[in-house]
Amino acid sequence: MKPRYLFGLAIVGALLAVGSAVVASLPKSNLPPAFEPASNPYEHGIYANGIVESDLASGQNVNIYPEVQGRVTRVLVHEGQRVKAGTPLLQIDDTVQRATAAQQEQQAKAALAMLEELQSMPRKETLAVSRAQATLAQASRQAAADTYAKLRHSFDTDPRSVSRDALDNAANALKTAEANLQVASRQYELTRAGAWVYDINNQQMQYNALQQAANASQALLERYTATATIDGVVLAIHTATGNYVSPQGVYDSYTRGYGPVVVMGAPQDFLAVRCYIDEILLNRLPTPEHIQAQMQVRGTNLKIPLQFVRKQPYVSPKIELADQRLERVDLRVLPVIFRFRNPPGAPIYPGQLVDVYVGSK
Repeated sequence: MKPRYLFGLAIVGALLAVGSAVVASLPKSNLPPAFEPASNPYEHGIYANGIVESDLASGQNVNIYPEVQGRVTRVLVHEGQRVKAGTPLLQIDDTVQRATAAQQEQQAKAALAMLEELQSMPRKETLAVSRAQATLAQASRQAAADTYAKLRHSFDTDPRSVSRDALDNAANALKTAEANLQVASRQYELTRAGAWVYDINNQQMQYNALQQAANASQALLERYTATATIDGVVLAIHTATGNYVSPQGVYDSYTRGYGPVVVMGAPQDFLAVRCYIDEILLNRLPTPEHIQAQMQVRGTNLKIPLQFVRKQPYVSPKIELADQRLERVDLRVLPVIFRFRNPPGAPIYPGQLVDVYVGSK
């Protein structure tokens, strides 16, 4: 390549470099912000982190844990569904417990049948047999007495007419018949008296114990169906058919911890906000009748006025709202609860973090 061509290319490159630098140095118009940054609307307002919760008396969502452990066989509701208190939410495998409850119920029924048998004694058929045996013993005694009387009279008239052995045998037969009559009479009286009161009481206590065991087993069987504890909305279901659950909850492979199986909240026409006021700002917190507050939903321009509900009069260590298992013991806060009407279509859900400003009217 000739030197004059190389020189020309170098000049063109230099011009391009200068042009690029000039273009890059030109001022650029800033892009508009996606949302307006949070700002304090009050002259002497207090800022606090807040978390959206269901509008319940407790101010918190209701976490439901199963009372037994086992494999989930059915999930009976879906997230967002409104349910009444007592509505079945999910079913845990109850095969073994159902068989145990049925066995104990049958044992209680058998004990009850025995108790009713004792209470219904004497049975009329048994009493009739005992009466017939007493009548037979009476007839046998009468026959033995007649035989002995005849032999005795004959012996007294003429000792040679009856042998001494025959007379003794007749006397022994009479005594045996009298003893049999006494036994039959006592047996008849015993049968007519019915079951002994102590036997009835003992059987009654056995039945009561077995029935209580059956009731306890049936109550435990009902625990294999987790039910709603309030009228509200199913916010989250953290399990599925086939998962293993326990009274500790369900294991979350993401957080590597145990959590509730179902989370419920109140109907979301109204929601609550729990905010935590730093202890060093408590002297600036207005009195309840003068409190006013506003929250801003992060990532939006949505600002909502809040209605004061109550203060929890107990200062506690601050928790990390993003992970409530962590506590900062070097910083203590006072929980304050507000409520607001949920605007239709607004992206606000329980568990959401918001910015809260508290001022004075």
